Amino acid sequence: MSGDGGTVLETGRLRLRRFTMDDVDHLVELDSDPEVMRFLTGGRPTSAEVVRGEHLPLLLGQYARHPGLGRWAALDRITDGFLGWLALDPSADGTEAELGYRLRRSAWGGGLATEGARALVRHAFDVVGVRRVWAETMAVNDRSRAVMARAGLRYLRTFHLTFDDPIPGTEHGEVEYELRRDEWPSVRQEWDAALRAR
Repeated sequence: MSGDGGTVLETGRLRLRRFTMDDVDHLVELDSDPEVMRFLTGGRPTSAEVVRGEHLPLLLGQYARHPGLGRWAALDRITDGFLGWLALDPSADGTEAELGYRLRRSAWGGGLATEGARALVRHAFDVVGVRRVWAETMAVNDRSRAVMARAGLRYLRTFHLTFDDPIPGTEHGEVEYELRRDEWPSVRQEWDAALRAR
């Protein structure tokens, strides 16, 4: 952890910092890309009013309620440019965290989501001490599912929800992946061995 108060952690290529109300434009721009929002809203953007009045106040409130968990801006460590966000969204009691990520399309395909997700999984278990990290996405979202698997989570189930305005692919259901605290040591050992072998 950095001493600047806002930085949560750094990886080889990423710096994760707390959001502030100054990030409205960053989030609106991120959510304005139809491809970024394809599996979330069917491509519909999020308005500045919703980001400013709902999303950011909720995120900022989590930092105090659940230290070490929350949603953070993902920045390029070299340029400090905004790339998107990564998250460990806390459960109501803070004992579980939902892994999440949303990056600009220009940041896709280079392993940044996996790099950030692995760092957050390690942080969740080794620093915060959660009992479970989980994630879910649409069953047809192959890219997101691949990140979950590379971040050490394993497929748990497919389930179906009812939506008033379903988006294409909803009929195939949602999937949930998870990693539990008792499974984490073997995953960490595997990752550490891979690092030593480089």
